[in-house]
Amino acid sequence: MKRKPVVRRRKADGDIESTVAYYQAEAGNETATDFLNQLESALQSVAKQPGAGSQRFGHELDIPDLRQWPLARFPYLIFYVEKSNRIEIVRVLHTSRNVTALITLDDTQ
Repeated sequence: MKRKPVVRRRKADGDIESTVAYYQAEAGNETATDFLNQLESALQSVAKQPGAGSQRFGHELDIPDLRQWPLARFPYLIFYVEKSNRIEIVRVLHTSRNVTALITLDDTQ
């Protein structure tokens, strides 16, 4: 099966930028780079097997196409939807955040 391209939405880019800035300020460039490497690895996994992500929050939010994938070694979840020709990264959120308040149906359409 051919991999679909992974594209990030504006909110996901903002999530990533703020997380990198936080890690740079609080833990240094090495940790920020490690976060980006873990994110890239997770995105590769999503591209290979988009159907493998959990639908837990999709069910809670009544957004059937919403899935999430965890980052290794960092407490973050990648939220995404699979479209016919691509995978769209909706948000990248810390696991302690109130996901149900931060993701809406508009984010996933």
